[in-house]
Amino acid sequence: MTNDKIHTITSINSYILIIFHTQVKCWQFRVISPGGDVCGELKIYYSAEAAETAGREWVGKKE
Repeated sequence: MTNDKIHTITSINSYILIIFHTQVKCWQFRVISPGGDVCGELKIYYSAEAAETAGREWVGKKE
């Protein structure tokens, strides 16, 4: 069993941004597109705020 935790779920123009923490890979984000695809980068962030900033920028590029 893992201790992964969801920190934030935010809706941005029909995209869903999820910020989460894992013990192995620190903070990350994933985006669920309006069509249901799960996307994101496999980069590691050292704070929830950094992951959210990167996720918001990623969504901004997809619009």
